[in-house]
Order: sequence, then structure tokens, then C-alpha cells
Amino acid sequence: MRIRTILSSALLLATPFAANSARIAVLSDIHVTPGNACDSVLRVAVDEINSAPDIDVVVVDGDLSNEGSDEQLINVKSILDGIVKPVCVLPGNHENNWSQSATRTFVSLWGNDRFVAETDSLVLVGINCGPYMKMGDGHVKQEDLHWLDRTLSERVTPGKRVVSFNHYPLNADMDNYREYIKVLERYPVIAHVNGHLHHWKKYRGGGIDAVMVRALDMRNGDYGYSLMDIDRDSVIVLEKRIGHDPVRRYSWSANTSIEPLADDRAEQDSEYVTPDGFHISKIVADSASIFTRIGIGDGAIYYGTSLGDVKAVCPGTGELLWSTPTGASLFARPVPYIEKGLIYVPSSDKELLTLDAATGSVIRRESAPGPYVADGTIRDGALYLGGYKLMEKRDAATGQLIWRYDSLANYCQAAPAFDGDDIVFGVWDTNLYCLDTRTGSRRWNWNNGKEANMLGPGNCVPVVTADEVILVAPDRFMTSLDRDGKQRWRSNAHRFRESLGRSADGSRVYAKTMDGELVAVATGKPEYTELWTVDMGIGYDHAPCIVAESNGLVYCGSRRGIVTVVDPERQVVVASFTLGVSEINGIDVDPETGLVYVSLIEGSVWQIADLRNLSTRPVPAVIGR
Repeated sequence: MRIRTILSSALLLATPFAANSARIAVLSDIHVTPGNACDSVLRVAVDEINSAPDIDVVVVDGDLSNEGSDEQLINVKSILDGIVKPVCVLPGNHENNWSQSATRTFVSLWGNDRFVAETDSLVLVGINCGPYMKMGDGHVKQEDLHWLDRTLSERVTPGKRVVSFNHYPLNADMDNYREYIKVLERYPVIAHVNGHLHHWKKYRGGGIDAVMVRALDMRNGDYGYSLMDIDRDSVIVLEKRIGHDPVRRYSWSANTSIEPLADDRAEQDSEYVTPDGFHISKIVADSASIFTRIGIGDGAIYYGTSLGDVKAVCPGTGELLWSTPTGASLFARPVPYIEKGLIYVPSSDKELLTLDAATGSVIRRESAPGPYVADGTIRDGALYLGGYKLMEKRDAATGQLIWRYDSLANYCQAAPAFDGDDIVFGVWDTNLYCLDTRTGSRRWNWNNGKEANMLGPGNCVPVVTADEVILVAPDRFMTSLDRDGKQRWRSNAHRFRESLGRSADGSRVYAKTMDGELVAVATGKPEYTELWTVDMGIGYDHAPCIVAESNGLVYCGSRRGIVTVVDPERQVVVASFTLGVSEINGIDVDPETGLVYVSLIEGSVWQIADLRNLSTRPVPAVIGR
């Protein structure tokens, strides 16, 4: 039997082994940082795998690194390149969430973030699962589901069986796991293999036999990896501790009879049934995923896709006005400059594109030192935009660079906040920065004392008032600073994270907690002053979606497609809309109409109108601007 591994470059690798049987080594959650314990142990594991005559193929099943940095990925690849067997590699959430290259370095090193490999009796297939450049649940991109279905339909010939790989399990840890399972259930899948949670578990994903395998480091000196033996009749999973003989963990029949997953969710129509007083409509159902918030202006709304297309649609009907390819996944929302009829598109491909708002045609492309993933802001005729190790100011009419502050140690992810001549923003180097908008010079920076970048305010839009800066971060604190960056107070009265907003009058901030609460805190107080807390009934939540107020109501977005509307005066939930299964990217309000727009990672855009306020009536279904 021979194995063919097909990646982006159609690489052909061949290794002979016994007919209708295979031994697969699975390395999962290896979490290698140069010089750490896993770095050393992985080298030993590679030597073991190379010396084992019966291993046919090696699958590296995600979380190769801790922060997905270029340094960490290049280092771990240099170790994995020592494996003499065919190797298939997937990223995990640690490669997708905090990547300084906006996930592009992984693809450049390994050729793709998905794989398919064949033997004469098996098809091994693996796809990526996010979350993508922000905290969230696992999510398989729409285009990857299409690729999976197309690939298996081509390669599963009579007598072939399928082994599926993903970093995430086939359960609610992945928001669209049902759609994933439905694709797999069309084919003779004998096993799904995943890591992520660092413990062993045999389970069923719908009607599919699945196994969660061990991490390289299980703590207390327990280092190792997993083996799978597959023949005509059975699948056997073994634990291989470093320096020890394999020990059998699980086994099951290789019978491919699968009972389809029952779907207990009602299908949602474009006209959503909502509580009295609201009108909700789905205006976009894209075939790609959407990671961006919504840009609003000039009679259209704008968004970017995971395939790199920036699109303009009519806000009344969702009819496509134009679509322009950029060449790379988009994570930052398009920024309209209405006065000049321009759209600025920050790209993960180290470019800033300027488009004609009416046609989508590219006016200019400007290279940048690194990828853009942060939302830009137009203020007083200037575009402010954070990127990799930089914050910059440009003339919004010409795109000309006015200043660039490049003394940051990591990338910006969220939009900046302003007051007077101050611009305040977080960076994934543990710091919150304040610059002078006129010169770009640093006024101050503050950090929470944590050494881990992942606990800093890298994806928080701070609230800035005349005398105060308030922020939240994954360290689970809310913090108040004075305008000189001196700490006033810190509170962990709730499990705060990255979701923050402010009232229209600036008298309070709103924070969504990890327990699904909306907390209102007074601004301008010498100590933490909680005004009220509302349980929104959404349970655990970590979506970094900003909180927005429109016409006296507060809108919050969740990791599972739920938008909750709270009346801050009565402190009650007045509406809750389940718009899908995936994360809400942002809450964006049209300042002219008060209409609320939200995008979901699964590729949909929704319009929410508060009919009790005449200014937020739905936009008429009229095309043209």
C-alpha cells in the first residue's frame, strides 16, 4: 500500500505498508516555544517516530505553538521537518487566535491549513477550525466545508473509508459542528480525531465514532503522543508515552454504517420572527465566512470575507452593489470616508487599499510593514489605523501617511478611542497606549502587570472620557486610569473580558461578562461604582464584541449568534434574537437612522430596527445611491 499526501502543492509522498492496514501517529497540542520543555520533548518524540518501522504517517493535530508567532512556528517546523515519515499538519486555536501574521505564516510554511492524504483503502482528511484572530469558539469556514464535501466526493471511491482530523471535537466547542457532521455523514467515516482539551475521551460526534487524544505534555512528567491502528475490521487507539511501550486505550468496529445526526433546530428564514416592536431581516447570506464588522455610509453597507473579497450591499435588500477581491482574508472592517466617496480596506496581506465607494474599483494599494487586522477610524479628516507593531495616521482624502508610531511590540487588533488630542488603544504586548494625535508621540503606556500577552488589552476598545480611561481585558479585571495613565482603581467584581461600550451621555460604561451579564459602571468616580447588573440569560460567553447603545437601548452580541437588547433605564432584557450559531463580530449603528447591523462569522449580515423609534424604521428596498 502507498500513501499520497495532497497539500496545496499536490506534493506526492509514498511509503509502503501492509495492505488494508495503517498505523498513524498523532501529535496534538504540542505547544512548543523555543527552549521550553515541549521543545525538548518533541525532539525526542520525533526520534522515536523515526525509529518505529511500523508508523506509516504522522498527523500534527493543532496547537503547535503558544502564540502562533513567526518565531514559534518557524522553530516548531524545524523540529517537525526532522520526521522522515509523511506528515500532515493542521493549525489549532493558538495558531489562529493570536497570529502576528494574521494566520498567513502557517500557510506559507506548510502550504495550506487543511490536508487530504490517501492510501489504497483510506482517505485521511483534516480542516482548520479557528477561532480566527479573536477569542471565540471553534468554527469551520464555509469555504472549508465546501472543500471537504467536494474533496471527499472525488476521493471516496468504492472500498475507501475516511478518517477525519480537526483540532476541535465534534461537539458544542465548535459552533457549527452540526454542519460539519452533516458533511462527514455523507461518507464512510470510521473515525474523527481531535485534540484541544488535553485529555483522553472516546465519544460520538453525531453518528460518528470520535476520539480526543492526549497532549504532548499531560503534566507531572507525562509526555507522549497517540497511535492509531486501522485495519479492515477495527480502529484501535493507543497511548505512546515517551520511552514506554504503547498501551491500548480504545477500540471500535471499522463498520461505516452511520446514523445521521438529528437536527432539532428550526431553520431560520430571512424574515426573522421577532418580539413586538422590532423588525429583523437577514440581508446577506454569503458563501464565505465573515470576520469583519460592518462599515456604514454613502447609501450602502460594507464588509469583508474570509476569501478576501470586500463587498458593498444595499442596506434595504442586501442586493450586491459590487465585490472587489483583495487577495487575503479580511479581519478589519472597511472604513467609508463619505465626504470623498472612498472606502479604506485594511488587508491581512500587508496592504491598505483605497476603493471608489460607488464602483469598488481600486484607486491605490499601499504596502505596510505587517498585516492589518484592527478596525480603522475616520476622525477630523484623518484615518487612524493600527497594524502589526504600529499605529498610524493618514490623510483620509489622499491616504498620505502623516505619522506612524512603530515602537509597539506586537499587533493592534481593536479600534482606537479618542478624546481631545489623545488616541488610546490596546496592543497584544500587554500595554495600553496613549499617543498625541497631532504628532504621534507617546504620552504614556500602562499594563496590568501580567507577563503573558494573552492577558493584556489587545482586543479592547477602551472608553475615554474627559478625565478617565476605562478598559477590560482577559485578566478579568475592569480598570480605571486617569488621563495621564495613572491607575485609579481595578475591580474583578465580575469576570470581565474584552467586551465594553459606553452610554450616549458618557455617564456609564457597559461591560459584558464571561457569565453573560451586562454590567453598568459609573464613570468619573474615584472607585469602582456598579450601577446595576442584568443577567442576559446567555450563559458563559467570551465574544469580544463591543457593546453599543442606540436610541436608548443597549445591544450585546454573543459567541453563539445571540443579540440581546437591554433597556438601561428599567434594567431589563427587552429582546433576545438568535440569528445563527456563530459569533457576532460587532454591533454597528447607522448614526443617521439608528438601524443596527450585525455580522456573524458563519457569513450572514442582519439588520435590526427598533420600530418604537421612527428613526429606525427599516431601510426601503430601493437600489441605488
